[in-house]
Amino acid sequence: MKWSDLKEFKNSLAGYFDLSSFLIPQAEAEEAIREGVSFRGINILILIVAIFIASLGLNTNSTAVIIGAMLISPLMGPIIGIGLAVGIHDFDLMKRSFRNLLMATIFSVATSCVFFLISPVNEGHSELLARTSPTIYDVFIGFFGGAAGILAIGSRVKGNVIPGVAIATALMPPLCTVGYGLATFQMNFFFGALFLFFINSVFIACATTVGVKLMKYHIKDFSNPQRAKRVRNLVYAIALLTMIPACYLTYRMYQQSTFNTNCQRFVDQQFNFDGTQVLHSSAEMKGNKKTLTVSLVGRILPHDSLLLALTDRLPEYKLAGTRLRIIQGDNPSNFDATQATSTMLRDMYQVTQNTINSQRETIDSLMAVNAETALNDTIAARISPEIKVLFPEISDIAITKAIVSNVDSIRLDTLNVALVRYTRPMGASQTKKFKEYLEARLQKRNITIVDAPLR
Repeated sequence: MKWSDLKEFKNSLAGYFDLSSFLIPQAEAEEAIREGVSFRGINILILIVAIFIASLGLNTNSTAVIIGAMLISPLMGPIIGIGLAVGIHDFDLMKRSFRNLLMATIFSVATSCVFFLISPVNEGHSELLARTSPTIYDVFIGFFGGAAGILAIGSRVKGNVIPGVAIATALMPPLCTVGYGLATFQMNFFFGALFLFFINSVFIACATTVGVKLMKYHIKDFSNPQRAKRVRNLVYAIALLTMIPACYLTYRMYQQSTFNTNCQRFVDQQFNFDGTQVLHSSAEMKGNKKTLTVSLVGRILPHDSLLLALTDRLPEYKLAGTRLRIIQGDNPSNFDATQATSTMLRDMYQVTQNTINSQRETIDSLMAVNAETALNDTIAARISPEIKVLFPEISDIAITKAIVSNVDSIRLDTLNVALVRYTRPMGASQTKKFKEYLEARLQKRNITIVDAPLR
């Protein structure tokens, strides 16, 4: 390729990014931004109404309502005003924008706080929870959203950019979540959402400043370049400091995501047993403590050997140091059926538990019968030494329980029987004493003594 061809291609490519024919005059763009900075009269009322709508959306977990509130909200005005003021060194506009943004923030938080104080629903839904853990992605959303906003304001082609920026940067929901955290005294909601709003505001303003520079807006105040430099450096320092915790939270989110993926892979590959299936698994990471809980249903597996074998395989999945908990179907006290992934699995779990409980009752009943039979089989041997001393006339004894059926009524009854052989006959009084001894010693009533024939 010739140098002339390369130069022609470069000029052609640059033409795609030429903004000169699309931009409106600086004065016209500035006027639009300055009008949006003001928060008095109708603007403040619209903001309060938008906050109520956004709070209702968060309270009912309705995404559509939240989007509507973001489209209504005039919060973008003072933030873009700050970015413009830094870019053109207009310190009066900067002060006014900061003051109006502060007042808008206070009104927004107060309004949402009042709403959640009187709202009967205080549960934190997914839309609320999503506003409490800002990451580096929120930094990028704020920056590119702000870039799109200033380019749309400064150009003739508006399209749907401004509404799209309002939705993408989502300034309203974090402020409502701040009010929710304040109303319910949940400081993790309060600080997390406040930080998210701060991230969005800072990087929308930074993007606006960069956009102003790219569009080559004229600087208003040439008299104090040192002051302008200090303000610009302060803004960049705030932006950098804001990114640090966001980067840390992103790293923690990446760790959690990687841990969850590794746990799921471990469960999918290692928990394959005939007659047993995984009902539910959950991975939890709190600081350096990692726990993988797996609930099984079906055939009961030997718990200790299974736990030992699978724990040794955890390092193969980059899960070294993770505590493995295995909950099987015979231990319902440790399992929450509401965590099951579907109604079918919950029903399956319930049926299995009913079957296990029924089998356990049968086993307990059979064990009781077996224990009583074993006691009857050995009781004669245990009292034989006493009988030899107290009743030397007796040579053999067998104690048993018989089921007697009445011939006429076919009614069944239990009969305690003592089969006795004698070395010599016993008198009536001695026989009565022997019967009383047996009833007292065996704690059984109405023992029938039967003479057993000699062999």
